[in-house]
Amino acid sequence: MADSFGKLVVRPHTPKRRAVLISLAVLGAGIALYAAFEFGRYEAGFRVIDSVRGALSASARIRGLEALNEKQRTQLAAAEVARLSDREGYKQVERNLGDMQSQIARLNQDLSFYRGLVQPDSIIHVKVQQMQIVPEPVAGHYRLKFVLMQTGKPDSVVTGSAAITVDGLTQGKPLDLTFAQVTTTRRVSLAYSFRYFQDYDEPIQLPLGFEPTRVGVEIRSGRDRDVSHSFRQAFVWKAQGMSVETEAGANASSKGDVDVQTETD
Repeated sequence: MADSFGKLVVRPHTPKRRAVLISLAVLGAGIALYAAFEFGRYEAGFRVIDSVRGALSASARIRGLEALNEKQRTQLAAAEVARLSDREGYKQVERNLGDMQSQIARLNQDLSFYRGLVQPDSIIHVKVQQMQIVPEPVAGHYRLKFVLMQTGKPDSVVTGSAAITVDGLTQGKPLDLTFAQVTTTRRVSLAYSFRYFQDYDEPIQLPLGFEPTRVGVEIRSGRDRDVSHSFRQAFVWKAQGMSVETEAGANASSKGDVDVQTETD
């Protein structure tokens, strides 16, 4: 009995120290895991600093592109304003050109009138009394309706031929078309034989892109083909109405004067 009480066993009891050791072990394990994670990202080529730098660089690039885009928009607006200004300038030039052409047409009519006052009488006593240009439903197709009559006393029958030409512009350049080039029958001229007057109704076809300005009629008597024994008249191209005579005279050549008429309906 005395022996059982004589042995004393002393056991240390330190719960705080154990908790501290466990905490340190957990913290060390966490640090080791994070270090392994960062090392893995570093090995994979990803670093936080590089990521931040890349974001900053992308943001700067975006700002630069936005500024460039705004600058280009401003330049585009300025170019649009310049284009509109140029268009208005072109319109003004076209209006001025139209006014100049109208003035030239009036001056040519006045010149033809005064030329007729001082010009001697023609030996050809046949002339076109009226010229009418009638458009057909098909584009470029017309009918020339005119009357030939004697200018003096109709004592006898007159015979001869009348050659027709159509003057105009093709792509801004003058072009004269003969009767054979515009008529469907390909005749060179029209024969006449009458005492008082003779009517004509001739269909013609103009080429694509041709802008007619006037019609010329050169009248010859008998079978004389000498151009000096002819009488020429020119009429402004005026569809759907009576054409105005702009030139008349003996020995007139279609190449002598250049008229640009704009009286069209």
